[in-house]
Amino acid sequence: MPLPYQWQMRVEKWKSAMLGFFGGGEQQPRPKICPACGALVGISATRCHECGTSLRFSLVALSKKLSGVFGESETPVTSALLVANILMLGVSLVLTMQAGEAGGLHTLFGMSGEASYRLGASHPYGIFVQHQWWRLVTAMFLHGGLIHIGFNMMSLLQLGPALEELYGSARYFFLYVVTGAFGFLVSAYTGHFSLGASGALLGLVGAMLAVTTKRGGAFMRDLQSRLITSVVILFVIGQWGGFGIDNTAHIAGFAAGFVFGKIYADRQPMNSRERQRAQALGWLAGVVVLASFVMMMLHFHDQLP
Repeated sequence: MPLPYQWQMRVEKWKSAMLGFFGGGEQQPRPKICPACGALVGISATRCHECGTSLRFSLVALSKKLSGVFGESETPVTSALLVANILMLGVSLVLTMQAGEAGGLHTLFGMSGEASYRLGASHPYGIFVQHQWWRLVTAMFLHGGLIHIGFNMMSLLQLGPALEELYGSARYFFLYVVTGAFGFLVSAYTGHFSLGASGALLGLVGAMLAVTTKRGGAFMRDLQSRLITSVVILFVIGQWGGFGIDNTAHIAGFAAGFVFGKIYADRQPMNSRERQRAQALGWLAGVVVLASFVMMMLHFHDQLP
C-alpha cells in the first residue's frame, strides 16, 4: 500500500538528512536561502547580508530544520511542544507503573503523585520553601492522565499554529513559556499543587482575544465572542464542576496572554532589529526550558517533602 504524498515527502527529507549525517549522497554545494528574510546568500555564508540573521545558530534556522522533521513548514514550535508533552506523559506513565499505581481507569484520569512531583509538578513548598523555581516551567509539560493531555493537545493544535504563524516561532515560544510559568506562579502562591499545559494554552487564548480587540470586521467579532464564551464555560466548569481544574493558573495565564497580545505587534518581525529581538526572546525561553529540565533531573532523587 503506497504512502500518502505528504509522508513520501517526509521520508525523502529524512533520507536526505541521514545521508548528509553519515556522509553519503554527495551533492554539489548550492547557495543558501535565509530562513528569516528569504534572501539568497553565498554557499559558505554564515550570516545573512540582508537582515543579519545567523544561518547556523538562530532560532529561525533551528525552526526551519525542525520543520523538515515534523512536516510543518510554518509551525515547528507547536509540533515540538506536542512531542515534548507526549514524551513526558510516557515518562510519567513508566514511573507510575513502577510505583504500582497504573492500570485501568487510573491511567485515564491520574498519574502517580510522587512521580509527578519528582518530574517537576508545581507545588507551593517546592517553589517557595525549597526555591525550586524551575517547577514553574517543567509543570507545563506534565499531565495527570490520557484524558488531561488529550484535551490539552487538541487545544494546542487548534490555537498554536495560528499564533505561531502570526507572531513567528520565537515570540510564540516566549509567549507560551512565560504565560504558562506565570499561571503556575500565581497558582502555587494560592496553595495549589498543579500541572498541565492549560495555563500556557489559556495564555494563547488571551493573546488571541487581544488580537480580536485590535482588529475590526465580522469575523473578528465572531471569533471574539466564541473565545469569550469558551473561556467563561471553562471557568464555570473549573469552579463548580468538581474536576480538579486549576482555575487560578487558567486565569493568570489568560491575563498574561492578553497583556502580551496587546503589546505584541500582530505580525511577524519585519526588520533585522525586530528579528534579533524576537530571536533573543525565543532563545531565552529555550534556555530557561532546558535549564529547568536539567534542574529537575538533578533534584529527581531529593527527599519528598
